Amino acid sequence: MSNKIKHSKGDRVILGINNILLGIIVLLILGPLLYVFLSSFLEPNALIRKGLSLARSDWSFEGYTRILTDGTIMRGFLNSILYSAGFTIITVTVTILAGYTLSVDGLVGRKVFMFFFLFTMFFGGGLIPTYFVVRDLGMLNTIWSIIIPGAVNVWFIILARTYFKGIPNELKEAARIDGASDFRIFISVVLPLCKPIIFVLALYAFIGQWNAYFDAMIYLDDRNLYPLQLVLRSILIQNEVQPGMIADIQARNEIMRVSEMIRYSSIVIASLPLLIMYPFFQKYFEKGVMVGSLK
Repeated sequence: MSNKIKHSKGDRVILGINNILLGIIVLLILGPLLYVFLSSFLEPNALIRKGLSLARSDWSFEGYTRILTDGTIMRGFLNSILYSAGFTIITVTVTILAGYTLSVDGLVGRKVFMFFFLFTMFFGGGLIPTYFVVRDLGMLNTIWSIIIPGAVNVWFIILARTYFKGIPNELKEAARIDGASDFRIFISVVLPLCKPIIFVLALYAFIGQWNAYFDAMIYLDDRNLYPLQLVLRSILIQNEVQPGMIADIQARNEIMRVSEMIRYSSIVIASLPLLIMYPFFQKYFEKGVMVGSLK
């Protein structure tokens, strides 16, 4: 017996329009990505003359070779991984602890705490006072100036709180009857049930920190501490290529050629961690983004 759903003529029209619109959106998203990816393997001169080409003679790995052998970009890549991983661990830990605490019905002063959390979403001290705080704490030009200031995200806490409130109280009450303490309930009962929200928060935090460059531009003076995005900013916007990457090239047109090649290759390398992470986080991401949708 067939379970195929029979659609009316009107439904088929609407579904057809939706499919066309989704197809256009996919092309608009994939088009630039595919262009940058293919361009990273092409000689810039061939790209300018012919556009995208499948001719083997027009292909080159020189951009990737120069990036992988250049200390500046690879150091920035490792710095970004360190900053993003550290930021994610601290942010997720703080968010889970705060979200669970605020979800407990018997917490004294819960509304007061929530008010102060929500207040910071609408009012802040601004860049200059924040800079003074970071400076006075001695965090300038250190990894902590990148990780600590934005580690507490109120929206993440609200998201986690909403998720925890969806966990049945009967599970916690049963564990409490068995003699489990609040900490034991949190570790043994609650945490195993909150993998989706942990993975979603980790993905959001990692992506946000990976793409960030403004804090590093404000708080870091040592170029050895620059994250990848700040290094790429110099290449893509300011058109600065480190002398060591083109030490063997004297002609101006060759310098421009190498700069163009490095731009595309750098974008691809900067996108790799996110492209690798998402397939593993996808099933949790789909669950986590629906948190609170029915509340």
